[in-house]
Amino acid sequence: MTSTRRCFEPGHKPKCLVIVDDTAEWDRAVYFASRWAIRADGGVVMLRIIEPEQQNQEWLGVAEIMRAEAHEAANAALDRAAGRANGIAAITPERVIREGSAMEQLLEVIDEDPDIAMLVLAASPGAEGPGPLVALLAHEVGTFPIPVTIISGALSDQSVDSLS
Repeated sequence: MTSTRRCFEPGHKPKCLVIVDDTAEWDRAVYFASRWAIRADGGVVMLRIIEPEQQNQEWLGVAEIMRAEAHEAANAALDRAAGRANGIAAITPERVIREGSAMEQLLEVIDEDPDIAMLVLAASPGAEGPGPLVALLAHEVGTFPIPVTIISGALSDQSVDSLS
């Protein structure tokens, strides 16, 4: 794991990492990260993680079709999120699609890009809890390699504007 971030060294610029998933609150994280990018003269990296399903070798053809469909859905989700970021901050975010366990892929993306300065997540305001990724990171945040910012999914654009 890379211990040194280079985001503020000459020739580098800081980036926010945002997870684009199927939760309703991903938009809040994209909104905050895009606003932050304007103020920090930085960028945004959008990550979509495809977690592999249990695959039976007998059904390899079906598994390949499912994988292709998952990549198509990932690209569609990243298209929506990139359009949102561009509308907010007139930026073109970097797009990353990874396959594997969420935590493993998240840490690998951070390790591979020393300009990532912060992870931005949004928490669900619902009674069911903050969301799967926020809950997962709650156990890891003390040893996480970069700062984690968690935005309430209940915040309006105006509220996020005043915070970012």
